[in-house]
Order: sequence, then C-alpha cells, then structure tokens
Amino acid sequence: MADSNEMTINLVVLGKTQTGKSAAGNSLLGSADFESRLCPSSVTTCCSLGRSGRILGLVRRNGCESALRVRVLDTPSYPHSALSKQQVKDTVRAALAQHFGEQGLHLALLVLRADLPLCPDESHDTVQLIQELLGPTWKDFTAVLLTHADKAEEAGYSEETYLHSASSTLLSLLSSVQHKYIFLDNHNSIIKEERNIVLRKLLNFIQRNNYQVLFKHSKE
Repeated sequence: MADSNEMTINLVVLGKTQTGKSAAGNSLLGSADFESRLCPSSVTTCCSLGRSGRILGLVRRNGCESALRVRVLDTPSYPHSALSKQQVKDTVRAALAQHFGEQGLHLALLVLRADLPLCPDESHDTVQLIQELLGPTWKDFTAVLLTHADKAEEAGYSEETYLHSASSTLLSLLSSVQHKYIFLDNHNSIIKEERNIVLRKLLNFIQRNNYQVLFKHSKE
C-alpha cells in the first residue's frame, strides 16, 4: 500500500489450461496485458505481472476516498502441456518472491470453469500445487474464480441454482476456502460496472482476512 490515498492489492491466478486464467486476469486489470486465446496446448509458459491504473470509487479509508491499484500475476497452468509440475512450481514460486516479496500477496485466485463439472481427480493436482506454493494457511489466502459464468447463465442457471446442482467436489472446495468465490463472465472485456462488482468482492475477501499477506520479506 503506497500511501494513505492509494491502496494496492496483489493477486495471482492459478488453474488448469483453458480455464480462462489469463482472460480473468485481463478482466480484473481492465486491460489486455495477458495473451488469451483458444489453443490445443497451454498458452502461458512463464509468469508475467500486469498492473491496473488508478481505480476510483471503490475504497474509502479514514473517511476519505482512496484510489485502488490492482496487480495480477499470470502463471503457467498445471497440469501443463509442456512443463512438469516442478517446473511450474519453481517458476511460480520465483515470480511470487520477485513481484510480491516486498508488499506481499493478498489472494490466490483458483480459476475453474463454471460450464464444466469439477471431478475429484481433476481438482486434486491444482489444489495440491496451491497448497505447496502457499503453505499451511493456503485456505485463508485462496478464493475460487468461476469463469464462463455467462455459459452457465445461458443454460438457465442462476448462481443459487448452479451451486444447488454443483458436484460435491466443488462444494467441498468452496467450503474449505470459507465460501470465497466469484462468478465471472468470459467475454473479451467486461464492462466497468461488472469489473467493479468483482473488485468489491475481492476487497471484501481481503478485508475479512484482516489485510494479511503472504510472501512479504523486507529488503533490509
């Protein structure tokens, strides 16, 4: 957090190939920082950091409005079509230390597709990776981002009916992270109002966690 008139939140997106990780990062930033396209292999092979401009109207501190800045670390998927688990883990761990070592990480966003059922074996690898990266308190610092929510809506599901019909694997995962989840449309760019709704939810999760961070290390 830079000064009393500005707040920065640091996020990392993690998930499987073609879940919409990079697109979700772009939506949060309100930009096109990350390459996102349909591809028969994993698109992202290295970590990259995207930064938003100053966002007004979302944060008030000490009775005054503060600007919000969002930083998102995009990561290679796991399982990956070209990288081993150890390569993905080493790459992400180094990037977390490089980019968030001074300020700390507020939230890891586990990206899942809302238009596909989550099966037990399917979620295990990515969740295990998050556990190994974030450590024993990973549940406190993880939220689930359900992309392609527009397709679930087109199929007639509201958020309530979707969760009522969801697999026990997904429901168990949501319960383990204290029901920190957000549904996100996967259009190329979400409108400003929708983006602000998502950012308000993320800020609420961070506030519920008392603004704690992971990976913060002093340079001294």
